[in-house]
Amino acid sequence: MVLALFLSLSLAAAPSVTGVVKDSSGGAVSGAAVVLQTSAGIQQQTMTGPDGRFSFDTTPSEPATVIVRAGGFGEVQKPVNGNAELEITLSPANLLETVIVTPSKTEQRLGDTPASVSLLTSTQIESSPAVMADDVLRQVPSFSLFRRANSISAQPTTQGVSLRGIGPSGQSRTLVLLDGIPFNDPFGGWVYWTRVPLISVDRIEVTEDTASSLYGNYAMGGVINIVTTRPTPHTVEFKPQYGNYTSPKADIFASDAWGKAAVGFEGTFFKTDGFPIVTTEAGPIDTNANVKYGNVSGKAEYKPIDSVHLFGRIGHFSENRVNGKIGEVNDTHWNTGSGGAEIRLPDASQLQARLFVDRQNAHFNFLAVTTAVTRQTVRLATDQHVPTNGVGGMVQWSKAFGTMNAFSAGTDWRWVDGDSQEDAYVAAVPASFNGVTQAAALSVQRVTGGTQLSQGLFAQDIFTPTSKTVITLSARLDHWRNYDGHFNETTVATGLPTANNNPSLPDKTDTVVSPRIGLLYHLTDKVTAWGAVNSGFRAPTLTELYRQFSVGALVTKPNPQLNPERLVGGELGVSTAPVKNLTARLTYFDNRIKNPVFNVTITPGTLAQKQNIPRTRIYGAQTDVEYILTKDLSVSAAYLYDLGKVTEGTGLTANLVGKYIAQVPKNRGSIDFVYSNLKYARVAFGVQWIGFQYDDDLNARGIPALGCAVTSAANSPSLNCIGIGTPGLPGYHTIDFSASREVVRNFEVFFGIQNLANTVYYVQTNPSTVGTPRLVTGGVRVKWNGR
Repeated sequence: MVLALFLSLSLAAAPSVTGVVKDSSGGAVSGAAVVLQTSAGIQQQTMTGPDGRFSFDTTPSEPATVIVRAGGFGEVQKPVNGNAELEITLSPANLLETVIVTPSKTEQRLGDTPASVSLLTSTQIESSPAVMADDVLRQVPSFSLFRRANSISAQPTTQGVSLRGIGPSGQSRTLVLLDGIPFNDPFGGWVYWTRVPLISVDRIEVTEDTASSLYGNYAMGGVINIVTTRPTPHTVEFKPQYGNYTSPKADIFASDAWGKAAVGFEGTFFKTDGFPIVTTEAGPIDTNANVKYGNVSGKAEYKPIDSVHLFGRIGHFSENRVNGKIGEVNDTHWNTGSGGAEIRLPDASQLQARLFVDRQNAHFNFLAVTTAVTRQTVRLATDQHVPTNGVGGMVQWSKAFGTMNAFSAGTDWRWVDGDSQEDAYVAAVPASFNGVTQAAALSVQRVTGGTQLSQGLFAQDIFTPTSKTVITLSARLDHWRNYDGHFNETTVATGLPTANNNPSLPDKTDTVVSPRIGLLYHLTDKVTAWGAVNSGFRAPTLTELYRQFSVGALVTKPNPQLNPERLVGGELGVSTAPVKNLTARLTYFDNRIKNPVFNVTITPGTLAQKQNIPRTRIYGAQTDVEYILTKDLSVSAAYLYDLGKVTEGTGLTANLVGKYIAQVPKNRGSIDFVYSNLKYARVAFGVQWIGFQYDDDLNARGIPALGCAVTSAANSPSLNCIGIGTPGLPGYHTIDFSASREVVRNFEVFFGIQNLANTVYYVQTNPSTVGTPRLVTGGVRVKWNGR
């Protein structure tokens, strides 16, 4: 507040350029970036408030233009004529006109960005029948999770993000942001997609190329930035719905604004009885995979003066799951807080700062199947509690120098401390007396964990020497340190340390530079080419270093000796808009990774360990097309050819050379049709297909043929035996459909089906599990807006 008072005294002046930004329906557009640029290249920048209004403090002494950019809309430029108030109307943008912020941390037209970026707009999000955010993102072929299952049925540690197959595992190589704040799990790097407040998401920007030169450690495989709606006056949106498998869901968004302040509330609540996921080997121990969660957050904004914008958010998340076996559960409780400021300084430069805090406690237990073929008996193998604390922040300064240079520089840091507190039980089936099963005997207790600190400095210049050329130069210096590592293990019977006990593991540290150069050139007004060369890195997470886990009979050990991953790569692309309302892009990418972390098989079927392997290569081509046939009807299609292989190995990993990287299909694609006319209805139809992929590092595991001719019970998919018995996971396709109609003003009914044909698709082997069957949901969306 002292800073705000100082700035108000030093900068206050009667506004001379004011206006309002609206969409084509007359509604206010909040959060739009507004730039006042003089003929001499001097710029001022502000954002529209909840009512769509903006103002500037100083009077331009020469001819000036107001430039307005907002996500999902085309850029608008309007000359300034005296002190008259401006009214600016934005129209929906085509693909290349859309303004994005993620690749360069500043507003930039997608058609002027020398990087591959995919965008999901609010229309696409609302048109999707998806209940969870990860299923919305599957419209982007480059997006995948570690396993094929979605977050309705998947255990959280399998929800690590991979873009273009960059090192898929439970630990993401992709940084996920929510309104610019890191969203990945601080201990393991995976993502709780159930935490995303879908009802208030305005757009999702997916940067598919390496982004370590700006974002550092977590962004070696790209960035996904989820941008939510800013608070608006007197607004309430309520969306209750119900689905099969006894699946109620309720979403709510409420906000208000008065004077210089605005507040908002988001809430999501969901539960489902779930469905069986084990197929060919299913036995009495197998049950439905289900989830119940609640996610609430509140946010606030305050603008004491036009040049100062303060904001903050707090949230609580709670989730409980059953993972498809009787008694195998996990639950998570997560509290978050973040805040920051955006300030326009007297020299028209921008300063922004953010701080965030995470406090989380996750619980997992792992059951061992003692009769693997018939799956009749299980025992408690390990019970884990993983408390984690994290804090981080960033500061960035940016300034336009004339009309050709947009420079930014900053620093960020993150501190994470966590432990895996494990109780391991005796490897024997508990005895039963008088029909009562006795408790499993505790064998070993472990407390393993450590602390990570990462710090970075970055700088970027977007150089526009001509109207046809954009050059992006960026570089980042990162320092990573892992310390206070420990592996404390005690035998319960004796109270003495085991032979594995090591209370003081060696510290590890590394410093790395990640440069990037990108060049874009408009060959004609309809054809643009771009290319980029870059590098990236990723430090191993605490879970890779210290936490063991089990999948079926397979135990995967951590490795405190892991080294960071390094990437060198690039992409070449061309985009074109040959006719009105048609845009198309084609991109070739090639990434070489040194020391990627793999789940390396030690003993097939029973034991693996996290290890660095020497080198892999991931390369391929990606294309997408968007065609707006009429003002109501559009079609989009996308395809990814993705080839990932191990190119070098030594010792235990020498036999992996030439093997395909697990969980990376060669072929992925999607096609979507959307009809949207407020007078009649909104209808969407989409098809997604995923090609064949391997499930393990040896490319050896497959789906057994046992029981494949048996038809599942009612309301569950029948089993397709094609491809069963061979190594790998067969390809598949799914069909989605949704429809909605506004019955009366602000009251809409909707209906959606995911996996319309009830396709069976395999998620993993050992045991063989399948993904989500047909999901049918329906509900209403009610809106109040006092605008």
